Amino acid sequence: MSKKHPVIAVTGSSGAGTTTVKRAFEHIFRREKIQAAVIEGDSFHSLTRVQFREQVKAAEAAGNKHFSHFGPYANHFDRLEALFKTYGETGGGEKRYYIHSDEEAAYHNKRLGTQLVAGEFTPWEPVPADTDLLFYEGLHGLAVDGDVDVARYVDLGVGVVPVVNLEWIQKIHRDGAERGYSADVIVDTILRRMPDYVNHITPQFSRTDVNFQRVPTVDTSNPFISRDIPTPDESFVIVHFSKPAEVDFPYLINMIPNSFMSRSNTLVVPGGKMGYAMELILGPMIERMIEAKRKKK
Repeated sequence: MSKKHPVIAVTGSSGAGTTTVKRAFEHIFRREKIQAAVIEGDSFHSLTRVQFREQVKAAEAAGNKHFSHFGPYANHFDRLEALFKTYGETGGGEKRYYIHSDEEAAYHNKRLGTQLVAGEFTPWEPVPADTDLLFYEGLHGLAVDGDVDVARYVDLGVGVVPVVNLEWIQKIHRDGAERGYSADVIVDTILRRMPDYVNHITPQFSRTDVNFQRVPTVDTSNPFISRDIPTPDESFVIVHFSKPAEVDFPYLINMIPNSFMSRSNTLVVPGGKMGYAMELILGPMIERMIEAKRKKK
């Protein structure tokens, strides 16, 4: 844990709402004039897109039908731990980018003089100098596997996770509409990932400082036949705090219309207010972090 070089980790699977929380952090950083070293979780995968597909086939041939991006064998947990540790101690470290698209490939090739294609990684390079904090968003910001403990170097951990049926609905619709995958292929992917989801994704949400969980108020009992994704206004967001004594609940309830407490450590807010609630909740946490950093100098 570092007061001089804080590390913030936002953990949640794709489609869970991490984009909303990332936008909330961007607003806070802009408002507070904070320079962040931004780290994308995909960049710590250990396999290119082609290599991953080959590994899946090899694993299936060997009888393992559960090889996935969620597990440690497809990721550099050790390098992520080293980055968090090094940044906390020195404000430095190494990062890279996973190239998602042809547009990203063109940008990085021009920047680096490389000939990379989508699905590959850029070379490792130094984290930008003189940043105020490190901001990670991805699958494994609080991962623990054997002797590797990424979570111990995180100063503020944020979990973003919908109830599992909603997460499946979002994946089915996204992969079908954006990537052209058939329903059978998507369901196979969900099932292949399940052991790693249980063993390596879910436990992280017990190590966070605050969790945001979206819960739909419409029927999602069979996610595999749902025709649409429940909208934010058809949802509530359950906000759980690991240290409720540090939270001003009366202030939050007053500021967020139709919010209420369901437990002494849990705030419930309307789904459409998720981004606003995040800024209200996370803003003071980051302000305290930056204030402590400035006192440390």
